[in-house]
Amino acid sequence: MTDTAKPSPLIELAVTLIVPSLILMKLSGPEDLGAVNALLLALAFPLAWGARDLLMRRKLNLFAALGLVSILLTGGIGLLQLDTQWLAIKEAAIPGLIGLAVAVSAHTRYPLVRVLLFSPALMNVEQIQQSLGQRGNGDAFETRLKAATWMLGGSFILSAAMNYFLATWIVVSPAGTPAFNEELGRLTLLSYPMIALPSMLIMMAVLYYLARSIRELAGLKLAEALRY
Repeated sequence: MTDTAKPSPLIELAVTLIVPSLILMKLSGPEDLGAVNALLLALAFPLAWGARDLLMRRKLNLFAALGLVSILLTGGIGLLQLDTQWLAIKEAAIPGLIGLAVAVSAHTRYPLVRVLLFSPALMNVEQIQQSLGQRGNGDAFETRLKAATWMLGGSFILSAAMNYFLATWIVVSPAGTPAFNEELGRLTLLSYPMIALPSMLIMMAVLYYLARSIRELAGLKLAEALRY
């Protein structure tokens, strides 16, 4: 799928966040769709969007797959009427496991920051490495990459902690009830400004750190390092 064929981020935000949240908060009452039907309808939107994304890419995307798993787990908790503590655990587990994997990768030859940020899809990796080699700064840059990996892992760990706190604070009603659905809808809405945006800012800070490292060690400006 080309960049021009990609839908607007606003459309994605509406389909995966706003519409499901409104369904949960406004249509869960017994006089409307009911708790179960509203939950199923709300989950159908992000689930269909995620499945569509996987099909359009024609290859497995780790984060898209984890998103689908998260949606299915949320549905399972609601439909099976499990203790809401499981929802908080689920909200924290996925970013927590990603953060742990990223942090552990800092001790390997292939830190995950290479996949997430310092990748050929985002940066002119070949040109950067060539410039680093010419300046004899390859090892120094690898050290910077490990530091960036720790920073990136920390952002996921922070997200996990905030997810757990937010879920335990907002979702307090038994699963399978209209009140649970309404609280889940509020959790979904609040998770974006309270969790996603801070995590995005940290990601941008890591990217800035990489760009500064490339400028200092490879002598390339950001415009030369990024792939457009």
